[in-house]
Amino acid sequence: MSAAEALRAAQAAGIAIALDGDALLLEALAEPPQSVLDALVLHKREILNLLQPDRRGWGPQQWRAYFEKHYGIAVRIAERPNSSVRASALECCVVEWLNRHPAPSAPERCAWCSRAESPGAVILPFGTEPRTHAWLHAECWPNWHGARRTEAILALGLMGIAAPFK
Repeated sequence: MSAAEALRAAQAAGIAIALDGDALLLEALAEPPQSVLDALVLHKREILNLLQPDRRGWGPQQWRAYFEKHYGIAVRIAERPNSSVRASALECCVVEWLNRHPAPSAPERCAWCSRAESPGAVILPFGTEPRTHAWLHAECWPNWHGARRTEAILALGLMGIAAPFK
């Protein structure tokens, strides 16, 4: 189970998570399953990294302001609010979160499958900033990127920026 999966399990169990420095504050209406609590403990450091202010000091308030700004722009373009406008604003936040929370890796092995480069599977750098490249096989990128998007959506959700209701 990854940190993102642990967060998803916590949300499904009705656990609200907040940060208090280097501590995770958990609140639930009922006693959560021990397996979920164990997963949160196991992945605490990774969860803290997902939720702590980024390199430029953005916390929940700045992320909500960023979302509201892009939501307002999308409403003006669409001329009325709807779920696609909310999804567009969320997508802006996801892209920005991914840019602000790079997942660099060593160039010797694929960050997704951990296999080394071979003649039939070249490892390529993904990312634009120095020292933030994730090294991946081209065929591993979709799964890696999907997992990173899930991390972003969960982190943003815990800051009050949620996917549109269906």
